[in-house]
Amino acid sequence: MRLLCAPLDLGFKVGSVRDLEVVLYGHPDTQRRGGAGANIKEIFKRLELKPEPRAWDFLTIALAVLAADTAVRRDTSPDGWTREIEIQIAVADPKFWAKHLDLLHQALQFLTTDIWSLKFLPGGILPAPPKTPKMPDEDCVALLSGGLDSFIGAIDLTAKNGKRPYLVSQVSVGDKQKQKYFASKIAGGLSHLQLNHVITCPQENERSQRARSIIFFAYGILLATSLKQYHLGKRVTLYVCENGFISINPPLTPMRLGSLSTRTTHPIYMTLLQTLLDAAGMSVKLENPYQFKTKGQMLKECADQVFLRKFASNTTSCGRYARNGFTHCGRCVPCLIRRASFREWKKADKTPYVYDDLSPADLHHSGFDDVRAAGLAVATVKADGLDAWLGSSLSSRFIPDTSPYKDVVRRGLSELGRFLKVAGVK
Repeated sequence: MRLLCAPLDLGFKVGSVRDLEVVLYGHPDTQRRGGAGANIKEIFKRLELKPEPRAWDFLTIALAVLAADTAVRRDTSPDGWTREIEIQIAVADPKFWAKHLDLLHQALQFLTTDIWSLKFLPGGILPAPPKTPKMPDEDCVALLSGGLDSFIGAIDLTAKNGKRPYLVSQVSVGDKQKQKYFASKIAGGLSHLQLNHVITCPQENERSQRARSIIFFAYGILLATSLKQYHLGKRVTLYVCENGFISINPPLTPMRLGSLSTRTTHPIYMTLLQTLLDAAGMSVKLENPYQFKTKGQMLKECADQVFLRKFASNTTSCGRYARNGFTHCGRCVPCLIRRASFREWKKADKTPYVYDDLSPADLHHSGFDDVRAAGLAVATVKADGLDAWLGSSLSSRFIPDTSPYKDVVRRGLSELGRFLKVAGVK
């Protein structure tokens, strides 16, 4: 599928043949067009922030990619999954991005396992900087999703490391108020920016959205380059906190290869993004402090246990949260890892689960696909060893030493196995 993504005032007169036009930083003016990022420019203008110009371009690319990921359905591709996506994107500095096209293609292909072809056109937005920009004093940026890992990350940054992060969130249905509440409580209240990509595309959309993590990074980079530290020439860290097991997210069974498992903070993907940031001259460091920690370890080692016990059960982990009336299902992979981590923590899990008891031997409980896949993974590692189960999940020139990654996967899978045994899953 071919897309052209550009601001509305460009008139869509540039580029070649396309199947879909997407209005960037605006609402679609016809039902045949899509839209992305309608309010982001106005929010930064109101806050009087001055991000790096190439950070704006990276956000533009992220919006276009996510629009394509939403609009192009997998079930229409020859193998029912892998898509061929061509995007023409209007940016402010097309020559620079064209020079680093291979990096972008590598990152996107790794993230979604699709075949991407990006082309950059002139005419992208570059908002005029405010006359007297405000430069926040925070010393770093951290993503806050409403989930347990990013919640622990924000606590530890303040309570353990003495940091003062500026939190940034993608607004999601069911989590908006939760994000605001957590930000107001952690360390007595932290600065918090909530953004929404507002992706709209005509016709039925693709639900897998494996590229969605690129927009989270884009928000963080835009904010990081707005801080006083950055404008003083200092390197600003963008913390993306996720436990090491889900970061690697190895396919539990051979049927879950590639992008059937999300790769939001996979070290290969983050290395590719970091390389791109360095090439762009953006002094932002991407860091996952929990790359080698399991979710259970994150809970047990959190710097403020009293605060964590009070709020941990209110965080969101479920991959089907909205579909279950904003209640955890209790049986998807993220829910299983969450439940296993609470068991390791040895603190009461007060999270309501639709499927709290997993022991019944039917397709809704122990026979549910994710539960069966988790049980099969534990059994396979026990029978054949970790290396045989992992396969090529960590094979990359970007990971010269795989041993610490294998170790956290082994420990994470052990946590999962212990929970399944106690839960009566056979």
